[in-house]
Amino acid sequence: ESASFIRLSAALMAMLGAVALLLAAVGLYGVIAEHVARRTHEIGIRMALGARGADVVRLVVGHAGRLAGAGLLFGMAGAFAAGRVMASALFGVVRLEALGLMAVAVVLAVVAGAAAWVPARRATRIEPLAALREE
Repeated sequence: ESASFIRLSAALMAMLGAVALLLAAVGLYGVIAEHVARRTHEIGIRMALGARGADVVRLVVGHAGRLAGAGLLFGMAGAFAAGRVMASALFGVVRLEALGLMAVAVVLAVVAGAAAWVPARRATRIEPLAALREE
């Protein structure tokens, strides 16, 4: 019965992790989509002056990358500190390994890139003249 409890706990934690990852992706998508909406005029000017779609994608995905990078940096530092405290205070809790943290960072970076891709592609479809008339 103990093994089934451990399997159930692991399955529940995996589901919670998946929900948290989905919420993070949706949140980042919303932030980047709002960022693109606020910068429509600027993106229109850039495109009118000759910026290509790849330049606009790089601008938007770069912004998302900076946001995700800052979140990863602070999150990793917090996870490392919390892991050390829990390992010293609780019996049976092992310290976080660097490989595990790096795997999480890679997964989150991929999710952040995927969440930023749709608003970035939408930004490339902005009509420069319509964007310039908007403001």
